[in-house]
Amino acid sequence: MYLADYHMHSRGSPDARHSMTEMAEAALRAGMNEVCFTDHIEPVAWNGRDPIEFYDWGALSKEFREAREALGDRIQLRLGIELGEAVLDLPRTAELLKDAPELDFIIGSTHILSERFGFVDMYFFHPEDEEEALLGIGDYLGLVRQTAEWGQFDVLGHLTLPLRYLNENQGFRLSFDPFEAEVEGILRTVVQKGRGIELNTNRGNTPLPDEKWLRMYRDLGGEIITLGTDAHTPEFAGCAVRERQELLRRCGFTRFCTFERRQPIWHNL
Repeated sequence: MYLADYHMHSRGSPDARHSMTEMAEAALRAGMNEVCFTDHIEPVAWNGRDPIEFYDWGALSKEFREAREALGDRIQLRLGIELGEAVLDLPRTAELLKDAPELDFIIGSTHILSERFGFVDMYFFHPEDEEEALLGIGDYLGLVRQTAEWGQFDVLGHLTLPLRYLNENQGFRLSFDPFEAEVEGILRTVVQKGRGIELNTNRGNTPLPDEKWLRMYRDLGGEIITLGTDAHTPEFAGCAVRERQELLRRCGFTRFCTFERRQPIWHNL
């Protein structure tokens, strides 16, 4: 069984503080064969308005080289990014990526709501009731649809992310079922563009997306899929990757992907 964690953050992300070396060591202890670092890159600040003028790609590359030197051949390390909110400023996104080192992998993610909700990050979205929460999910899916249509990524990240914050953190009991048509449209676009999706293990909590949407993706012809923990701290590195491989098998998948230089490498489940 080949185990790969393809969504991991280090101190290259504003919401993480551990080095790539520390995170890779933790993944190795968890039995991973491969890790891809996917630190946050956004064209706009987390308020959704102010453009990011500069990203220190040199520091990211230096950190990655140090991790590879420290780990040697004990684990395969890849360098990727989690590209968030790209569709809010596509010209700025292109400018930022122009100076990037050679990347192995790009996750296309959405973390915030649109201007209608003040560009609030999902983490800070606290709806008063279920009706407002569902409006937020619909708004989120609108941005995800735009990201899918843009298509300049390898996999679409944590498709059902709002459930992490609304259900797990705030006690709602929501599903994406009212948005089945919207989700199907997004997945169909991903497949048509030759892109993939991520199965985010959600650090051992509800998988994002869950079985219903994984089966839909498979039925639509989706094949490209990665597994990632979204770990921001060492204790979650590699968390639930084995269990989510079994979930993929139940959904009819026979293989999953890692990436090198933006090209998928297939592994049997």
